Amino acid sequence: MRLIVACGGLGQHAPSEAEVIAALCETRGVSKDALLLEERSTTTEENLRFALPFLADRKPSEVVIVTDRYHAPRARLMARRLGLIARTDCPPLPNARRLRVVRQVLREVPAYAWYWFTKR
Repeated sequence: MRLIVACGGLGQHAPSEAEVIAALCETRGVSKDALLLEERSTTTEENLRFALPFLADRKPSEVVIVTDRYHAPRARLMARRLGLIARTDCPPLPNARRLRVVRQVLREVPAYAWYWFTKR
């Protein structure tokens, strides 16, 4: 059985990111039985670390991380360092504000380098 581990804790306003992900999945026909919610994480590394217990018994051969295209390389690096075989799926963002995307890309470059060199 394929499962979705929706990750993300509560930000400044309810609901949690995991709840939003689960609701989006349900509107697209995903069964509640296929959804697992991890609602404590506040960073990508925590998303992955806190998802590990959900995966432990299931021992998946591969995980798919759904994230933004600019964030995918660092997410895959983190997953590999946690022992996961991971690939990413990056849905298009046709309505994304250009300035916000540029800012996020510029943020990811040093974040990737920092993670690469400090989290060995």
